Amino acid sequence: MSKPLLNEKIQSTPPARKPKPSSPPVRVFALGGLGEIGKNMYAVEFRNEIIIIDAGLKFPDAEMSGVDYIIPDIRYLIENKNKIKGLFLTHGHEDHIGAIPYVLRQIQMPIYGGPLTIGLVRTKLEEHRLLDQSDLRVFHETDKFSFKHLAVHFFRTTHSIPDAYGVVVETPYGPIVHTGDFKFDFTPEDKPADIHKIMSLGKRGVLALLADSTNSEREGFTPSERTVGQSILKQFQESPGRVLFATFASNVHRLQQVVEAAIQTNRKLAIVGRSMEKVFTIGQELGYIRIPDGMMIDAKSVNRYRDHQVVVICTGSQGEPNAALTRIASGAHRSIQIHPDDTVIFSSSPIPGNTQNVNRSIDLLMRAGAEVRYGSILDIHTSGHGCREDLKLMLSSIRPKYFVPIHGEYRMLLNHRKLAMDVGVPENNVYLLNIGNTLSLFRNGARKGRNIPSGDVYINNGELRTHEKELLEERVQLAHDGVVIVAMTLNRETRKLMAGPELITRGFVYMQDSKPLLRRAEAMLRKHLNKAGEQRDYDQTAWEQMTTSTLNRYFKRELGRSPFIMPSIMEV
Repeated sequence: MSKPLLNEKIQSTPPARKPKPSSPPVRVFALGGLGEIGKNMYAVEFRNEIIIIDAGLKFPDAEMSGVDYIIPDIRYLIENKNKIKGLFLTHGHEDHIGAIPYVLRQIQMPIYGGPLTIGLVRTKLEEHRLLDQSDLRVFHETDKFSFKHLAVHFFRTTHSIPDAYGVVVETPYGPIVHTGDFKFDFTPEDKPADIHKIMSLGKRGVLALLADSTNSEREGFTPSERTVGQSILKQFQESPGRVLFATFASNVHRLQQVVEAAIQTNRKLAIVGRSMEKVFTIGQELGYIRIPDGMMIDAKSVNRYRDHQVVVICTGSQGEPNAALTRIASGAHRSIQIHPDDTVIFSSSPIPGNTQNVNRSIDLLMRAGAEVRYGSILDIHTSGHGCREDLKLMLSSIRPKYFVPIHGEYRMLLNHRKLAMDVGVPENNVYLLNIGNTLSLFRNGARKGRNIPSGDVYINNGELRTHEKELLEERVQLAHDGVVIVAMTLNRETRKLMAGPELITRGFVYMQDSKPLLRRAEAMLRKHLNKAGEQRDYDQTAWEQMTTSTLNRYFKRELGRSPFIMPSIMEV
C-alpha cells in the first residue's frame, strides 16, 4: 500500500454487517474530556480487562465557590477494579495526571508513563503521602505490555512537554489508537514525533482512532516551538531591566528556551514558585533542562544584582490567586517587588475561565510600573495542540475504520468530526460521544452501547466531595440573592409565637433602608404561623417549610428575587 498523502481520501468502509450476539464487544468510553477542556480519562474494555488512559483534573469556573479541582467520577472503575490492568499516561500535564492521587486512594493499579511524566507523578504522590503504596513504571517508545486479551504500546508525539506519547491498545478486532495531545512540529525542541510508526499503524489497519480536538477550529498547522525560542531571545535583548517570565511550570521546553536566552544575554536565573522549583529539579535530573554552573541564584539575593543581569521564572501565568506572579503583582511577595524598568512576559494562553484573573494581574503589574508583554501582542507562545492541518495529517496517516473525536468542548468535537469526513471517514463511522457513553466495537461493526455511571467529583481542601453539586447551587443562590435569617421563639404546648419572627438579612437588602419591607414580611409571616398553630399539631419541619415558602412568595412578588431562607426556631 502506498504512503497516504494529506489530500488522499481514506477508503470507504463497506456497510457493516450486524454483529453476532455471541461476539463480545471491545468497549470504548470516557469518564472525562468530552464536551470540556480538562479532566481527561478514557478506557478500553474487553472481556475481563480494562486499560485506562490518563486521569486528569480540571479547574472550577467562577460559579464554583469553594471547589479547588474537579475530577472524573470513577464509580464504574471501582466496581470493576479487578479488571483494570493499568493506568497509561500520555504526558505530564495536570489535565491528564492531576486526578491520580484521588484515584489511587480508591483503586490500586500500576501506573505507566514516560520518564518525565512518572517524575511529575512521583512528586505529586509524595505530597499526598501515597508514594509508598504506588506502583510506578517507566516506559519507553519501544516497550510493549501484553495481557491475556489486550496489549499496549506507544508512539512518540510532539507536545509542549517532553515525553508525550500516543497509546495503542491492541485488541482481538484490531488496534485502537489514542493520540494524546499532539501537533506535528518539524523543528521541535525535543525529539520529533515518530511519523514512521504512525504511518505503519495506518498501513496495518486501525479499528478506531481517538484524537485530540482542542484546535480543530484553527486553520493551518500549529507554529513550531522554535519560533517561540527566537521571540523570547528578542524580548530579552530589548528589555532594559529585569525580566519576569511567567509560564506553566510543566512547559519544560519553554523553560529551557528561557535558560538559553538568559545565557545569551548574560543574565542570572532565579526560580520562584514551588511547582516551578520542582519541575526544574526533575527536568535537570532527566537532562531536559540544562543550566550552567553558577547561573542560578536564590530569589532572596535578586536585589544584589543589577536589574539587567536578572531573569525571574515564576508561576502565575493564569492569574492564580496564590501563585508567585500574582503575589508579586499585588506587592505581597517577600523577596521580589516590581521595579519601574521591569518587563513581565506572559508565555501562555488563558485557560477558559481564567481570563479575568489574568487581566487583573496584568493591570496590577502595569500599575506598579512594569511593561507587560503577553501572547495577543507578541509571538511568545504557541499551542501544543495541532490545528486543522495537523489533525487532517493524523487522520490521513492513521486511516481509522471508526473515529471518535476527544479532548475538547462540543464545538471542537463537531469540527473534528467534519474534518474526518472531509478526509474520507464515512459519516456513519464517526461517533460523537458524551461522558459516560460507550461505543461497542466488533470485528465487522460498531454501535453505541449502554451508558455507565459518570459525572463530576469535587475536591475541596484535598477531600472528595461527590455530592457537592447541591452545595454549589446553594452557594450560587447566596451569591446572587443573599440570605434571610428568620429568628423566632415558639411555645411548644400552646403552639403560639412567643417572640418574633425577626428577619435578619445578609447580601439581600440593606436593612436600614428596607425596614418597612421587612416589617411587613414579619407581620405577614406571624399571621400565617399563628393561624397554622391553631389548625394542626406543632411540627417544626412543617413550620420551617411554611416560613420558607411564605417569605419566598412575598419577596418574589415585591422584589423579583428569591433569597436563601434560613428559619431558626427556638422551642420553650
